[in-house]
Amino acid sequence: MNSTGAEGQELLRQIPRVDTLVELVSAGGAPDGPVLLAAVRTVIDALRDSIIAGGAVSAADLVPESLVVAVTEEMKRMTEPGMKRVINATGVVLHTNLGRSPLSKRALKAVSDTSKAYCNLEYRLETGERTTRQQHLGLLPQLTGAEASFVVNNNAAAVLLCLTALASGREVIVSRGQLVEIGDSFRLPDIMRQSGARLVEVGTTNITRASDFANAIGEDTALLMRVHESNYRMIGYASQVALEELVEVGRAHSVPVIEDLGSGSLVDLEPFGLPGEPVVSDSISKGADLVTFSGDKLLGGPQAGIIVGGAQYIEAVRSHPLARALRVDKMTLAALEATLIEYLDEDRVISRLPALKMLTESEDDVRQKAVKLGRSLARKSPAGLSWSTARDESMAGGGTLPAVGIPTYCVVLEHDSLDAEALQIALRLHEPPVVARVKGDSLMLDMRTVEAGEVGELAEAVAAVCASGPENF
Repeated sequence: MNSTGAEGQELLRQIPRVDTLVELVSAGGAPDGPVLLAAVRTVIDALRDSIIAGGAVSAADLVPESLVVAVTEEMKRMTEPGMKRVINATGVVLHTNLGRSPLSKRALKAVSDTSKAYCNLEYRLETGERTTRQQHLGLLPQLTGAEASFVVNNNAAAVLLCLTALASGREVIVSRGQLVEIGDSFRLPDIMRQSGARLVEVGTTNITRASDFANAIGEDTALLMRVHESNYRMIGYASQVALEELVEVGRAHSVPVIEDLGSGSLVDLEPFGLPGEPVVSDSISKGADLVTFSGDKLLGGPQAGIIVGGAQYIEAVRSHPLARALRVDKMTLAALEATLIEYLDEDRVISRLPALKMLTESEDDVRQKAVKLGRSLARKSPAGLSWSTARDESMAGGGTLPAVGIPTYCVVLEHDSLDAEALQIALRLHEPPVVARVKGDSLMLDMRTVEAGEVGELAEAVAAVCASGPENF
């Protein structure tokens, strides 16, 4: 159809006015108001654009019944929550796009309890006086060995606040090999520039020595900074200054040392077969004056930027005006406090924090979930579908444990009429959505990131998609 032709012009004339369609839909019981008006305009604009572009619009699409249905469906789409639970079958545990760490049962209860009513966010019950919301995070010093702590909304904010409070207008010395981009184009030099600190690069891309830091220290030096390469690895002829060495240089020149751990971990994951990631308490014990890390990665809690270290430095951070702009809300505090409480039980913390449980789950336990899914699919016998179990590798994700594959088991799907990409899209549009990954010509359902209680739902989703038929995709 050509928009300049007579048929196209006739279809454009048949599109009703906005107020006419609003009255038509509201007469059918839809509540009048801004949502209805917006839905009507969206439907009309879409029809007009499609006709002009020569799209497949016919007179049947413009009859009252069709228009009422279209507007009603658009209103439903507009009023349904856009954020929803998904089944993560990608094998990426700390999947940034999927919200990183799922919260523990204790954390979920804490968020619910403190959000559905009033709470003592900034109120000391013992004295009846106002206090700081940071009062609820007293476990951080206990768990890390630091003198004090402060929490903001994410780790980039934590770094920004520390640099602004302690080094604005002065110099911060960093190894050239650690000037990282932490994701979504946020780069350490940009954060430092925003803080007002002046970046001083030392060393080379692959080699930096303690003497490079020592030689660069001057009257304007405010901080020595070390950045853990949590989202990349440098191999070959390469070395960076160990934290102990940097602390020694800092103390010799009376310059504090800040370490950005990025992911941050409160427990050693090496006993579970994962490469050693720095443990926050180790950084404190080695003499770092400040350490920053995330709450929603290896800590296993909500998104937050955590700062621990010496009391004088934490006080400087806490009293800076920027701290208020970066503060966390009551739901984050409740979830983080509950997550920290889990760490008091060293024997059970791994099993109680979903992200840590997924990262450390044994191959055999993952394989059992794959077998269970296969049996569920066999009972349902989805039309045109074949499946098998295959060993593969998962990833930690979230800029954590880069280039480290975690052994896993996947259920591999192939369909007579739907290719892997079509299957992936169909599952993604299912309720609840299932997010999987394509490998070659097959769709992989990685069972490491599928909770045991989700296996039945996953089987239902696959069966429903196959029952819909290829004509719908």
